[in-house]
Amino acid sequence: MKLKGKNILLGITGSIAAYKAAILVRLLVKEGADVKVVMTKLAKEFITPLTMATLSKNPILVEFFDPENGQWNSHVDLGQWADLYLIAPVTANSIGKMAHGIADNLLITSYMSAKCQVMLAPAMDLDMFRHPANIKNLEILKSYGNIVVEPSAGELASGLIGKGRMEEPEIIVNNVIDFFSKKKKIGNKKIIITAGPTYESIDPVRFIGNYSTGKMGFAIAEEIAENGAEVILIAGPNKLSVSNSKIIKIDVTSAKQMFEESIKYFDDADAAILTAAVSDFKPKHQYQEKVKRGKDNLSIELEPTKDIAATLGKKKSENQILIGFALETQNEVQNALKKINNKNLDFIVLNSLKDEGAGFGFDTNKITIINSNGKLKKFDLKSKKEVAKDIVEELICILKK
Repeated sequence: MKLKGKNILLGITGSIAAYKAAILVRLLVKEGADVKVVMTKLAKEFITPLTMATLSKNPILVEFFDPENGQWNSHVDLGQWADLYLIAPVTANSIGKMAHGIADNLLITSYMSAKCQVMLAPAMDLDMFRHPANIKNLEILKSYGNIVVEPSAGELASGLIGKGRMEEPEIIVNNVIDFFSKKKKIGNKKIIITAGPTYESIDPVRFIGNYSTGKMGFAIAEEIAENGAEVILIAGPNKLSVSNSKIIKIDVTSAKQMFEESIKYFDDADAAILTAAVSDFKPKHQYQEKVKRGKDNLSIELEPTKDIAATLGKKKSENQILIGFALETQNEVQNALKKINNKNLDFIVLNSLKDEGAGFGFDTNKITIINSNGKLKKFDLKSKKEVAKDIVEELICILKK
């Protein structure tokens, strides 16, 4: 019973594939899960609440309250109860509502209140699935951290053949089992991650910074949280959000602030992953008023910022792991190896601006992992989410030693 002790909230929307939800519940219960079911009104037209209640051994929830006795069905309580919110099938209509926060039924208000991971299994006709609006909505939901079990290709209810049919219940249950087994890989560890740029003020409206968006660091934070660890995410200026409750996000602006927060949390951490593009220099003098254009050129004297990696490298104990990042434009491997030695890193993640699709601003990255013995592991260009998995797997290997 691989799901024993797990609370799974199953959402069912109005799709012909709703009949598969009966098999899904049976398989989840067979694996030991406690399953509660929330349905939309239209879902009841495809499969009866009585069937789902019998299989799940729990009352079925559809309305916000029971009109017979006024009992409130709290979406907040449902969101806190669940270890996983699985919505299968989920229609294009519900996907659109979830992507844009249209909370007009119990299923979606529960989604917006969920403190747990959300897994979606879409089901719709071929043309609906590949419509640009639906594709964009799915991308939005993925960006929120939701897991999407891609539909399979085959004969659809319309008679067309193509992608859009909800994945088979056995495969969805395997995805659920994999999710929970994955969470155990790191367990009760505390990991610090720095992400994004830092801004060093020149005057009230200008700064020295860089093009980092924080996408790589945020992807790693989400991946580590999914593996069960607590994450302290110290983030420079960014436009990103986190979806996992195990991530504590601390916003900073300058290198000094990032340094102070990193030092503050490091002693109690099991590892630190320093993805942030921290400014190496800051203006020695900061103007209190906006500097006006003049006839003469303005010279700004710079001074070094504190080196976070080097400082943590000196502080770290034998039981702590320190991982650095290196973005290089020349002599990439040699420069990365110097950083490993100078900053007492366990391994470093190297990427080069010479590689197309890698570096700041992209949704993809191409990395080389170099360990403290100088051994190299090269990876192909991948999405930053997939790159995060490669980096976390390397961390897991060290933690197991």
